[in-house]
Amino acid sequence: MTVNLSKGQKVDLTKTNPGLTKVFVGLGWDTNKYDGGSEFDLDASVFCLNADGRVSSDSDFIFFNNPKNTNSSIELSGDNRTGEGAGDDETVKIDLASVPQEVQKIAFSITIHEAQSRNQNFGQVANSFVRLVNETNGEELIRYDLGEDFSVGTAIVVGELYRHNGEWKFAAVGSGFQNGLAGLCQDYGVNV
Repeated sequence: MTVNLSKGQKVDLTKTNPGLTKVFVGLGWDTNKYDGGSEFDLDASVFCLNADGRVSSDSDFIFFNNPKNTNSSIELSGDNRTGEGAGDDETVKIDLASVPQEVQKIAFSITIHEAQSRNQNFGQVANSFVRLVNETNGEELIRYDLGEDFSVGTAIVVGELYRHNGEWKFAAVGSGFQNGLAGLCQDYGVNV
């Protein structure tokens, strides 16, 4: 049974699903119809954060040019450049049992590629969501529909998986940022 979250809510993941080790996070979106002259290209990115809320090295930043972390416990699917069609546009596979111990939090974001030069923002994006699925049986465990309150943002941290007392939890974050992927990288300690 899917747990539907609202912004700011947190839920146990492994405590309520004993034995869960392999999950995937699906991220999806649609672009509104508009005539801006440029195609939309939204990208999923993942930041593997230590106890200080920063990446330990640039390899802890997972995106289309670095699709997996050093031990391959977190892997991003290919780059969907259109967001067309129903379902997940990009996915992140995670082997929870193999995530390095120094990774205390895994932050998932969606950014608009070249948003500033293309004059694009999340006000032109609809039906954004993040969902967490048990990879073994395909059961959707958690879903967070973002809504449309990110009108000037060019990047969104949609959710976070984090460790708490030896278990994994999920938080629906839904925080918008105006400085795109470069701003998120700076906030999380990635050298750009």
